Amino acid sequence: MRKALVTGASRGIGEAVALQLQNEGYQVYTPTHVELDLEDAMSIDAFCKKYSDITFDVLVNNAGINDIHMVEDITEQEMLSMMHINLLAPIRLIRGTVPNMKKQQYGRIVNIGSIWGVAGKAGRTVYAATKHGIHGVTQTLAVELAPYNILINTICPGYTLTALTRKNNTEEQIQEISSCIPMGRMAEPEEQAKAICFLAGEGNTYITGQQITVDGGYTSL
Repeated sequence: MRKALVTGASRGIGEAVALQLQNEGYQVYTPTHVELDLEDAMSIDAFCKKYSDITFDVLVNNAGINDIHMVEDITEQEMLSMMHINLLAPIRLIRGTVPNMKKQQYGRIVNIGSIWGVAGKAGRTVYAATKHGIHGVTQTLAVELAPYNILINTICPGYTLTALTRKNNTEEQIQEISSCIPMGRMAEPEEQAKAICFLAGEGNTYITGQQITVDGGYTSL
């Protein structure tokens, strides 16, 4: 049975990815914050050591945070937290899981970027930096890992109708945002999961190093 590690799987897109992979027959590991603190390098290293005898065929680096502030208002702690969780943690998890992938000559890694790693929006200086950075990781490792049949890609979700989106926006605000999307609506988490799970699955045999935006045409305007 193929094994997958999905971070940030307690809700939203991560939860949809975990459920789809389970439905496809994967044994899915979805560590809690207690088991895997992505802001703590020692916690990540301990997690990787604990599961060093398991070969994860799939790694989906989904967890992320987005503190929105104008550049002069960003605190040091917010800056460090976003860098650690959004960028450094995925690198550390890849570092910890890739050796076993190399041994078996197979692996699929999907890093979750953002439309704000493709287009600009005020208040997202550090967040955008991490999402641009994660695709730099993808491109570099696509070259580095290709000889081992390990494929790595970035999915950049656009506006998605998660529970958090509904919590942070009124129905009127959701409709206003949706009117700016060529498709006329936000994505469902399951639609993002379909794209992610394709790249993470055995059906993907040749796509690597790519940044694919799933946004209903928003960044094409």
